[in-house]
Amino acid sequence: MDTSGPYRTVTGLADSAPVWMQRTFELWTGYGLWLFGVLLAAVWWRARSRGDARAVALALLAPAATAVAYAASEAVKSTVEEERPCRTVAGAAAPLVGCPPPGDWSFPSNHAAIAGAAAVALAMAVRRLAPLVVPLALLMAFSRVFVGVHYPHDVALGLLLGGSVAVLVVLALTGPAASGVRAVRAGGIRASGIRAGGLRAGGIRAGIRLTGPGPGGESFPEVRNVSGCRMP
Repeated sequence: MDTSGPYRTVTGLADSAPVWMQRTFELWTGYGLWLFGVLLAAVWWRARSRGDARAVALALLAPAATAVAYAASEAVKSTVEEERPCRTVAGAAAPLVGCPPPGDWSFPSNHAAIAGAAAVALAMAVRRLAPLVVPLALLMAFSRVFVGVHYPHDVALGLLLGGSVAVLVVLALTGPAASGVRAVRAGGIRASGIRAGGLRAGGIRAGIRLTGPGPGGESFPEVRNVSGCRMP
């Protein structure tokens, strides 16, 4: 697949763009993924205070699906071993950022895969976010070509890979994850008023903090010693 021509076109536009636009794309391509991280955290925090176990499961699976997509992208990258266009495309404008070192392969774009996976997973968790996160993922992918470190086909297939992996992970695991959330919440409620060992109590507390208190709004119950009652 040869997209050297479109690469030259985009990098040529970047080279002639105003300085403020160049700096904006440099900042976005370098730090934009952090915004997806903030959104993932916000969706989880919102979901854990709600009673819907499925919403919590989707919120927990979103970062997990993004991580799986990144791993898949890395596996493909290390197999294909495509050189970066900033070293191989003759006649292209100089990249706006430093060209990654040899061995840091080009195909597919990890940034695009992560952004695509996060956008799809976030949209599946909160549909109202789709008009926000999908354009952000596309902008992240385009920025990788604009600054000169990826071919257009790197980012296009990175988006496709990340989004596809996210869909598969979320669809396959939402049911089991929702059951797990219900089980953790039920375990926290049953622990109320029962003496529990340190490790057991710590595990219950961590689980409730992760999944939220549940529909009744119960916080993690204080573990109390009750005469004649021990947790097995």
